[in-house]
Amino acid sequence: VEKMEEQLVALHITRRCVLSEEPTYLLDIDTSTAAQPGSSRFVAVCCSNKSLGVYDRETLHLLRKYSSYPGTLSGVRFANACDSVVFSACSEGTVKCWDVRSATQKPVQVFSGYPSNVFISFDISCSDLIICAGTEKVEKDTFLVFWDARGITDCASTAKEPLGVYSESHNDDITKICFHPIKPNLVVSGSTDGLVNLFDINKDNEDDALISTCNSDSSVSSLGWSGKDYKQVYCMTHDEGFCWWDMAQLDTEEPITLLHVLDVRESVCAENHGLHYLVGGLYHEKVGKLFLIGGTSTGNVHLISCGTDGLSLVGTLCEGHSSTVRSFCWSPTDESLLTGGEDAQLLLWKPGAVERSLTKKASLKISSSVQKRVRVHNTSLKSRKK
Repeated sequence: VEKMEEQLVALHITRRCVLSEEPTYLLDIDTSTAAQPGSSRFVAVCCSNKSLGVYDRETLHLLRKYSSYPGTLSGVRFANACDSVVFSACSEGTVKCWDVRSATQKPVQVFSGYPSNVFISFDISCSDLIICAGTEKVEKDTFLVFWDARGITDCASTAKEPLGVYSESHNDDITKICFHPIKPNLVVSGSTDGLVNLFDINKDNEDDALISTCNSDSSVSSLGWSGKDYKQVYCMTHDEGFCWWDMAQLDTEEPITLLHVLDVRESVCAENHGLHYLVGGLYHEKVGKLFLIGGTSTGNVHLISCGTDGLSLVGTLCEGHSSTVRSFCWSPTDESLLTGGEDAQLLLWKPGAVERSLTKKASLKISSSVQKRVRVHNTSLKSRKK
């Protein structure tokens, strides 16, 4: 673990890409899995200006750019078995699939929701068989919508209808969806209602599918899986809280809560820089350790170690971004980190690297800091004191 922490602290910028001269936020990042060892990999970046950019993983050169106009994008994911196929959910009620190998700007497949659906979260199962998207609340309704994702490149631009929906388990915006990394039938969803639900989608109906409901006591901003065989679920909240549960204990008398921190900013001492927000988490398989990524409004990136006894600051990456970091993607193969921020910059960090590209750019932060990913409900986001 100590060696892993040393590696994280040793990360340095090797590539820097400014996505556009116009101010835009980098809301989500994903990298493709290389088709064969040594082959080129792609990075997809979802931006607040309604564009989706695909870049070369090593050079950060732009390869493709797609527009979601008039809808707003929420999330980006590569297919697990095909490194050229990338998905993104859209507020206009669709999940679109593009093939990076194709020169066309049109999606190769469109997964259509129901007329009132506004998608703000989505994910694809590890088997690439099922897509699930979460909606904003419309009147009293909020949905998890499912599609069969097979044959995505065989029938160009035909709209696929949903397999079905879950409609009873959340009562507010579904802000995050995360399939299990190795079990394609398991998926967790998080909402501004504070609930984190675990489903087994192989079951016949929603009631049977709902395995467990955990309460984060706040609006969920991020979700993930961790632990040996990925039997743990963690979540972050919009008021910078953190929850960590062990789903392996569901059928035992042991408590499932591993850690619950109401405000991470108060429990992690980030020296003089402070800790202003959390971005998400990463589980490092090699050392069996969960880490959180957080930061400051001036662009510093904090790496935080998680244990059942609490959270501790591992180190800080400085001199990269000039404003809030919104997204990141960790690569276990070369132990590198991609980060994207409100300064419209995409940075590639590697252990012991030397920067070989553009110089640091001044802040492009948009004056009206509207969060594009999700409609935040202020009534539930009052900072809690311990």
